[in-house]
Amino acid sequence: MAVYNAIKYNHDFAGAAGNLFPLATSTISSGTANVTYNSGIDSTFKEYLFIWNNIHMSTNGESTFGFQGTTDGSNYNVTINSTMITNFNNEANNSKNYQYYAGGDQANGTDTQIFTSGGYGSDNDQCGSGYLHLFHPSDTTHVKHFTSMCNNYQDSDYINSDRMTGYFNTTSAITGIRFLPGRVYSSTNMDDGVIQMFGVK
Repeated sequence: MAVYNAIKYNHDFAGAAGNLFPLATSTISSGTANVTYNSGIDSTFKEYLFIWNNIHMSTNGESTFGFQGTTDGSNYNVTINSTMITNFNNEANNSKNYQYYAGGDQANGTDTQIFTSGGYGSDNDQCGSGYLHLFHPSDTTHVKHFTSMCNNYQDSDYINSDRMTGYFNTTSAITGIRFLPGRVYSSTNMDDGVIQMFGVK
């Protein structure tokens, strides 16, 4: 397995120095309901990094972007505890703040865990990019922690920079991760973007 030498894993991804091993790349096309990685997440690596670029939604302001995990390969509804902090500013530079975002929390919930506080815009110049860092998903003794950072150009012309952290509240191994529109208010799909999965050593 070749190491991805162009990226050196460091404190920017909240971990010790290491190398990224590219495992999978998914290119999103119009009408994509979700992107699922249900193979390659095992004891080979104790850390996994998912990076997404320019995720674009089909419907304006009707969803955020999020993920869920599975322990059995088919049901993506693992119990999650999480918290989120949001940092935002609008194009007019007259509405900005840095605050705890209660809408990004789960307390032993099984919903899709969102990465960002703002709804995704469908304008051509609106999209979101970020990463999810998953720790030791194959461990069967402890819960599985994760952390993320996401930048999103919101439908109402805000830039959101959100940090979310939490854990899958299970001692079963996490065997798959699914990315999909989160907190959906209508029928919304993804229509552009790229998601990559890396193992970390």
